[in-house]
Amino acid sequence: MFSSYRPAASAYRRLDLETSVAQADPHALVGLLYDGALSAIAQARRARRGSDVAARGQATTRALRILEEGLKASLDRRGGEIASNLEALYDYMIRQLLGANAAGDDARYAEVAAMLEQLRDAWNDIPRQARATKVIA
Repeated sequence: MFSSYRPAASAYRRLDLETSVAQADPHALVGLLYDGALSAIAQARRARRGSDVAARGQATTRALRILEEGLKASLDRRGGEIASNLEALYDYMIRQLLGANAAGDDARYAEVAAMLEQLRDAWNDIPRQARATKVIA
C-alpha cells in the first residue's frame, strides 16, 4: 500500500540534499560530508544486523567514498600538522571500514562512527567559536 510513495519520498530527499549542497558554503559542505558518512555507516550497521550483505557492502562503499573522495580529498595540504593528522585519521577510518565490512564487525563500524561524530561536532562548533571571538575582539 505505502510502497508506491517510496519513489516520491526518495526523490524528495534527493532534491532536498541537492538544494542543501547547492546553497551551502564550503564549511557547510564538509558538515554535510560528515553527516553523509555517518548516515551510510548507520545503514551498514542496520544491514549487518539484518544479515543483508549486499546492502551492508553498498552502504560501506558510500561511507568509504565520502571519506576518500570527499573529506580526504578536500584537505588543504597547506594546513600543516592538522591536515596531516586528519589525513592519517581518515586513512585509519577507511581501513577500519574495510575490515568491518569484510568481517561483519559492528565494533569497527561503531568506532568509526564515534570518531566521525566527534569530528563533525568539533567542525560544527567552529562557526560559533569564530562568532564569539569576533564579539569579544
